Amino acid sequence: MQKGVRFALGMILAHVAVNAVHGAAHRELAIPLSRSQELFIVLVIGIAPVLAGALIWRGIAFGGGLLLGASLAGALVFGIWNHFVAISHDHVSHLPITGTPGWRILFQATAILLVPTEGLGCWAALRLLKRGSGSSIAGR
Repeated sequence: MQKGVRFALGMILAHVAVNAVHGAAHRELAIPLSRSQELFIVLVIGIAPVLAGALIWRGIAFGGGLLLGASLAGALVFGIWNHFVAISHDHVSHLPITGTPGWRILFQATAILLVPTEGLGCWAALRLLKRGSGSSIAGR
């Protein structure tokens, strides 16, 4: 398995791990989300990167890279907007009073960690796409 594939898969695992902890903090703090936000989070932030990883693992590097790049770019924009720009209970500086201070710190830390994991995941996707369409780079 080539280095670029390992890096992309590693970034997907990092994204899933950070996102799982961030989701737990969301639930513990009872931060409200709209129906459309929930749908976006499940499909684009949750399922799409894992599906991209499966494609990459199976040697479909271009398709996996395309899905990975699109999903993590969407996740990055969504997260920056909701955690750092739009003033709401989802903003790192405007969290609800509910829950323990530890969960608020965990929410803030994971919101910050999502930026580099999603950004590096996009970069990993671009590296896969740069190698060209139709090529199997998984080394299988």
